[in-house]
Amino acid sequence: MANYDSARFSPPAPLANVVLRNPENGFEEKNVPMLLDTGSDVTLVPQIYAKKLFLDLSLSRQFELAGFDNKKSLAQAVELHLIFEGNTFRGEYFLIEQDYGVIGRNILNFFKIQFDGKNLRWKVL
Repeated sequence: MANYDSARFSPPAPLANVVLRNPENGFEEKNVPMLLDTGSDVTLVPQIYAKKLFLDLSLSRQFELAGFDNKKSLAQAVELHLIFEGNTFRGEYFLIEQDYGVIGRNILNFFKIQFDGKNLRWKVL
């Protein structure tokens, strides 16, 4: 089982560490913190890892994202491999300006996950 994070979130929230891989050069970043967010349609990746992976942002497209409060922002989309729970997800992910990312339903829907908020743990069944 993995833990909830009480340092970044109040109340504590489920956090996973994933691996991000640049499909062009094979560079990887391990232990990238990602919030498990069943309310998010898409997966969002911290922009700091795009630089560490030497992703070419010159050809990336921008998209308008809307938050739960309907606040809109622009985000660049990048091609990445995201490895979560031993599964590799190849696709386009949006970059965000924060120190943790968000795993949305576009990935979470492939899993059956038990959230045990009372004990601040989660696990894939």
